Amino acid sequence: MIDKTFSQTSPSLATTSWWGAILLGVAFIAAALFVLGDVALATVISAIVIGFVLLFAGVSEVIHAFSAPHWRGFALRLLIGICYGIGGAALIADPLAASLILTFVFAIALIASGVVRIFQSFQYWQWFGPLLLFSGIVGVLAGFVILSKWPVSGIWVLGTLVGIDLLVHGVWWIALGWQLHRDPQAVEP
Repeated sequence: MIDKTFSQTSPSLATTSWWGAILLGVAFIAAALFVLGDVALATVISAIVIGFVLLFAGVSEVIHAFSAPHWRGFALRLLIGICYGIGGAALIADPLAASLILTFVFAIALIASGVVRIFQSFQYWQWFGPLLLFSGIVGVLAGFVILSKWPVSGIWVLGTLVGIDLLVHGVWWIALGWQLHRDPQAVEP
């Protein structure tokens, strides 16, 4: 028996999908322009935001460790919370120095994200897959550029490459949205 639920509702899904993809692309491009406007500031802001997130996670883990001491691993959960808290405090206290570590971790993340997009490009080849392939290659290359210049260029390279990566990925989302708008049946399996 064939389930026709998806095919009967796909025109409304296609309508939602195309403008949602374009909106996501515009958001990526807006973020790229913000980042490229002041790459050093974008790096520092990123370090501070991640610092606050880690600090919150660390405090939450410590509170949870004391609120449920009967659970296994009390000492380990307490240690994890303290490590998160120290990491977050270090990022907040000296975001420039901490951004060197973030730069290294981000380079690895860009490489991994780029590899995933490269593989996805072949799945979405008919929907501007070559542009997604280009986006993935940019991500991988950006990661390797960061690693090759690390730690000297950590401040400006991080913001610049993030901006370029966001820009290219945003262009792909907009192109995909226009393709879905022209061909609503493209979302069907």
